Formats: sequence, structure tokens, C-alpha cells
Amino acid sequence: MELACRCGQVRGELDPARTYARATCYCRDCQAFARFLGQAGVLDSRGGTDIVAIAPDGLRITAGSEHLACMSMGPKGLLRWYAACCRTPLANTSRDPKLYYTGVVSCVAVVPAALDAALGPRDRVAVNTGSATAPVKSSPLRLLLCGLHIFGPVIASRLRGRRAGAPFFDGQGRPSREPEVISREQRDALRRGGSS
Repeated sequence: MELACRCGQVRGELDPARTYARATCYCRDCQAFARFLGQAGVLDSRGGTDIVAIAPDGLRITAGSEHLACMSMGPKGLLRWYAACCRTPLANTSRDPKLYYTGVVSCVAVVPAALDAALGPRDRVAVNTGSATAPVKSSPLRLLLCGLHIFGPVIASRLRGRRAGAPFFDGQGRPSREPEVISREQRDALRRGGSS
């Protein structure tokens, strides 16, 4: 499936065969990231972000890698990647490249029908619903199955010694871009609904 940022300068491909699961995350940090970017359409009407969990080698940037930018909500937080050209969110990764996981933010220009056909409909699995801005139905069984689909392959990859690489990490396991780590005050303001 083809991916693109809003302005089209960052382009890539997502391999549906390398996906683990699809979920909507309602955590305060995903909401804060959307506010940091200042982009409408990242969050749904209840404050959720549609995330496709994928093996890192299932995502390839084919153009515009020079526009990749990275931020973090704190010195130990997730690395949150976006296209600096138009502030489109791209993905979330661990700081540790040994954690073989990438969460692609699916507001990246993927045809919704193609995502639904390959991965099932949005909102089937909801996580961190306590931070939702409106009531969200949650299914513990679906959440458990989603977790198994993600953590099983992640643990197997760790045991095999696989590491995340390009486009988000270099050959030495360092982030390919220096993350902008925002202050606690900025993070708290973004979590409350303000801007940084």
C-alpha cells in the first residue's frame, strides 16, 4: 500500500503482510502529539489515533526521507516521527531498535478502503480508552488478541536479534534524526489541549 504525507513530499510503501494489528489509541501522549503537529484529522471525534502495528521492515520510505523529523514527549518517551514539510504524523517507535515494532499513524494518505480490506475496520480494537474524550466501546477479548498479534512477533524478533533500521534508525542503532525532546511543561500543556 502506498503512503504519502499531506503535501506528497514524503512517500513510501507499507507491506500488509508485515502488519501485526490495527488499533485505535486514545492515550494522552498520542493526543498531545496530534496537538504538537497542529493538524486536523489526526484524532477521531473521541480523541483516538488509528495505528497500524507493523514490523519495521514492512515500512519503506521511497522519497523525501530528508523531510523526516522526530520528537519525544520526554527523555525516555517514544520517538514520534513526522514529515517536517507539512507536519504529517508518520510513525511511533521505541527508542530501542531491538524492539522490532513500528506503529504507523494511518492518517498518512492510505486509501481507507484498502486499509479496511487488508487489516479490518478501524475501531475494532481500542486501547487506553480512559483518555478518550467521549465514550468508547472496548472489547477485552479483541484487546487480548491484538496484544498477542503484536507481542508474539516482537518477542520472536528480539530472540532472533533483529533490530529496527532505516528509515528511523542508522546502522549503529541511533535514531536517524535527533529527537526534539519537549519539556515537561510543554507536554503537560499539550495533554491539556493547548499548543507547545
